[in-house]
Amino acid sequence: MTVYRLTTPISEDETRKLKVNDEIYITGTMVTARDQAHKRALELHAENKKLPLDLEGLAVFHCGPIVKKHGDKWRIVAAGPTTSTRMDIFEGDFIKNFKVRVIIGKGGMGQRTTEAMQRYGAVYGAFTGGAAVLAAKAIDEVRAVEWFDLGMPEALWILGAKEFGPLTVAIDSHGNNLFEDVRDRAEENRKAIYRKLGIR
Repeated sequence: MTVYRLTTPISEDETRKLKVNDEIYITGTMVTARDQAHKRALELHAENKKLPLDLEGLAVFHCGPIVKKHGDKWRIVAAGPTTSTRMDIFEGDFIKNFKVRVIIGKGGMGQRTTEAMQRYGAVYGAFTGGAAVLAAKAIDEVRAVEWFDLGMPEALWILGAKEFGPLTVAIDSHGNNLFEDVRDRAEENRKAIYRKLGIR
């Protein structure tokens, strides 16, 4: 395991160096995006319309943050990760079209996303579920919010992060996916146990 400290915008060369089980911390611009934000972004892209910001080289956090407004400024109260499989149907095209370099969430993603990460040079950083306050402490600024009409958890929050992490690289840009590896080993163990018990 190697520890990397990355600053956005992150280059493809930087993400190609990362391997599963590496630990990363991110400083710079990151955005939150869940189902509805992914859907809207891809719809705008299909219509040749620009997004509110260029996502190339950024980190996208699967998160529906709790945010409070103090005067004219927003402050993140809690920012726990959303289960990433919800975004699996969008993520491959999202990576392809917007060249994001790090996807942050919990629970992992599937083969389609893994293939897109391998082809276009992105990684999945797993963040511990239940650590929403820890995540909020690493976000030192809410720079803007877009698409607030989608609701607070689904809006596109543009954040300034400092040493956001630790994130474990669970899917790298070389086709390795820790979640699928664990699933495959569990299935092999299940079959072996069933054979010993004489169960078919």
